[in-house]
Amino acid sequence: MSRNQDSKGKGKTSGRGNANSKNKSFTRGNAPFKKKPKPAKQASNSDEIRLNKYIANSGMCSRREADENIAIGLVTVNGKIVTEMGYKVKRSDEVKFDGQRITPEAKVYVLLNKPKGFATTTAEGKGRTVMDLVANATSANIKPIGRLGRNSLGLLLFTNDDKVVQKFTNSKNGVARLFQVELDKNLKFEDLKKIQEGFKVEGKLVAVEEISYIQGESKNQVGIKIKNTGNTILRTIFDHFNYDLVKIDCVAIGHLTKKDIPRGHWKHLTEQEVNTLKML
Repeated sequence: MSRNQDSKGKGKTSGRGNANSKNKSFTRGNAPFKKKPKPAKQASNSDEIRLNKYIANSGMCSRREADENIAIGLVTVNGKIVTEMGYKVKRSDEVKFDGQRITPEAKVYVLLNKPKGFATTTAEGKGRTVMDLVANATSANIKPIGRLGRNSLGLLLFTNDDKVVQKFTNSKNGVARLFQVELDKNLKFEDLKKIQEGFKVEGKLVAVEEISYIQGESKNQVGIKIKNTGNTILRTIFDHFNYDLVKIDCVAIGHLTKKDIPRGHWKHLTEQEVNTLKML
């Protein structure tokens, strides 16, 4: 037997040759590798949003177009021109696009058929308000256009679209609203004609779009169309002719009616209804 054969398997094994020993060896170059801990990510402020996204969400233009308009100085934040790409703003900041204040919300239009007993206000501490009735309609910051008295009924439009609000509050154009009113007594025909022709109260002209008796009803039931955003003008008109208003019901706003909206319920306007509203 050769020396090599005799010593096979009997000699001292090398640390490098033995797999188990290799795993346990801590000689230089074989030490276990320790991963460096990753730096903690800084928490992002959920209240902040990129300026181009803010503009795009407002419906003014796309993000790419927003970047172009930011670059040429058409956008201000809190009164200062911002041209920095990737600039972030808070939702509470005042952002203006080409001089017009914008909000990062999609435009929302909600039509409510208001019941009695709800005040038309966004203020707290006023008891039951119309905001309670539309609380589940949207998360957008909508507000009512115009007013209906606490005991008045009918249609009330809510939106966060400043352009539509301006359309309603424009003293020259405005948007007509049709009311059905009930008086404490029959309206004399001569008084109806005077209201239709216009008259002055304390030196100011009071004018309506239309006024007429309601077909098939008694003469104390009247339809009257006005462009004022409130309904106090109705009391002014009939007080002037010594009539008391028993009931006020807004039955139409422009082309919008109460069809399929039960009292106390609301609906979102369709795209076609919104487009028609903007063209009034």
